[in-house]
Amino acid sequence: MFELIDKGGPVMWLILCCSLLAGIIFLERLLQYHRAQIHAADFLKGIYNILRRGNVAEAVSICEETPGPVAYVVRSAILCHDEPPETIHQAIHDAGLAEIPRLERNLNMLLTVAQISPLVGLLGTVVGMMEAMSAIELAAPLVHSGDLGRGLWQSLITTAAGLAVAIPTYTAYNFLVGRMDAIVLDMERASGEILSFLLNRRRGEHVEEL
Repeated sequence: MFELIDKGGPVMWLILCCSLLAGIIFLERLLQYHRAQIHAADFLKGIYNILRRGNVAEAVSICEETPGPVAYVVRSAILCHDEPPETIHQAIHDAGLAEIPRLERNLNMLLTVAQISPLVGLLGTVVGMMEAMSAIELAAPLVHSGDLGRGLWQSLITTAAGLAVAIPTYTAYNFLVGRMDAIVLDMERASGEILSFLLNRRRGEHVEEL
């Protein structure tokens, strides 16, 4: 392993840094999404039961203790439960807009690593070929295969390393985007359901008063 890194030249260290960065981002996002994704249906059922008892403060407290954007959006709606429907809808909308950047954080960097890793490998290939050409000039007219070995090894190793980093990184990026989309979908569904619940509850209270 270390022998290949040495034969790959200085560009290999840049590729290794890309690999390390991609691994850190992937693990951080994976843990964050795992923490943020809750069972939205069960969570909403519990909130509905609490709100039916008229305990708004407890519902808000549970939302604050529950991680993830679904709980944050539901909390924003509950805090405006006495406001006009337009205000509740706007609060939900603003909460959703605030959560999206948090979910997308560092994903662009992961995609960038996936895109530039083959280019860094190509840079190593070019540098290796330049070294091989330099060896030819120095050894001319009697050029031996050993004179070209270091440059050719550098070219092949950096190309392979760049692709070896790019392929799993791009796969990891698509996997994380899928996880993020699932969370966003849960958030959108929860937004519509809590809005409908609050408005229906308000209509029911109004009918009882009449």
